[in-house]
Amino acid sequence: MPEPTPVQWADIVQQLGAEIAGPLSAALEQIQNLATTGQIDRRGLRLLRRSVDEARTAGMLGQQLARLASGRLRLTRERQHLTQMLRSVLAQRSRETQAQGVQVRQALQPVEIWADGSLLFALLNALMDWALANTHSSVDLRLDLTPWPVKARLSCRFAHRALELMGDERTASASAGLDSLAWRLLEQTALTLGVLPLREQDSGITLLTLEFTQLAAEDAPEPPDSTLSRLEAETERMGGNSRPLAGCQLLIVSTNRELRAETQAAVRQMGMLVDAVTSVAEAEQFCAEGLPHALLFDAALMSEALQQLIAGISRDAPDFSFVEMFDGEHRTQLSTATSDGVAR
Repeated sequence: MPEPTPVQWADIVQQLGAEIAGPLSAALEQIQNLATTGQIDRRGLRLLRRSVDEARTAGMLGQQLARLASGRLRLTRERQHLTQMLRSVLAQRSRETQAQGVQVRQALQPVEIWADGSLLFALLNALMDWALANTHSSVDLRLDLTPWPVKARLSCRFAHRALELMGDERTASASAGLDSLAWRLLEQTALTLGVLPLREQDSGITLLTLEFTQLAAEDAPEPPDSTLSRLEAETERMGGNSRPLAGCQLLIVSTNRELRAETQAAVRQMGMLVDAVTSVAEAEQFCAEGLPHALLFDAALMSEALQQLIAGISRDAPDFSFVEMFDGEHRTQLSTATSDGVAR
């Protein structure tokens, strides 16, 4: 599998700088207008927030790319049910796709492969990030097996131009987003996993095919892996540059400013995308637009409304992570040890 050359990484770094500087320049313009006039209208506030979000997202993508480029990753090959993991990712992101009005059509055969679980999960999320950011219609996902040589193919097809603009040469810029930093992350994650990404574009339609060659036969034993290598791999996973949770989104819910600050400080080195709200109502609105990967909430906010929010999220994403935080000493409990599936 070809590895990116120093020149390619230099291009990625240059692109990272551009995708951070552009939104920050737009945000600075809004701030200067605010400083000059002393006021900002709703449109300006919306543009300011979007610019900051875009710059932050670009920064987080850069952190994940740095993780791949560090050379410190040691992948642990384990049997993974690709179909189930993909369905789990789609369930996790169902609210986001509904909020965008995007229909995700699925035709998935059952497939098991040998792969590193955390990196495979990151790849599937990167695929959805890229597709949802560029589609102007629906997203078609297909997972099947080729007869010979036997390999699994995950294809993602969508229109990257609006249907009414198909064939219009003036809309060439509409495809610029296809080569964004999100694509770079998707491409490099796939290559790191040993997965070949094949991308085609024709008349406003994009087709990406990810080819998985390490299939796991039903009766195949797990490949040999010594205890020492497992320990080394786990140590490497927890290393500063590997950061397996890098890029995951965390939502903190608490009215206590100090508790929010302490929580943010505790996860700062994990490379996660952290948002914070002060009420259950704000959390509901946030989750309606798209689920984070984990929800940390202040125990003081436990109420019927919060229980309903937890129940609703659990229906959409059964594997979602909830953590109840206490301001003071409290016995730590894993989610697997609690009756409601909430870690404490």
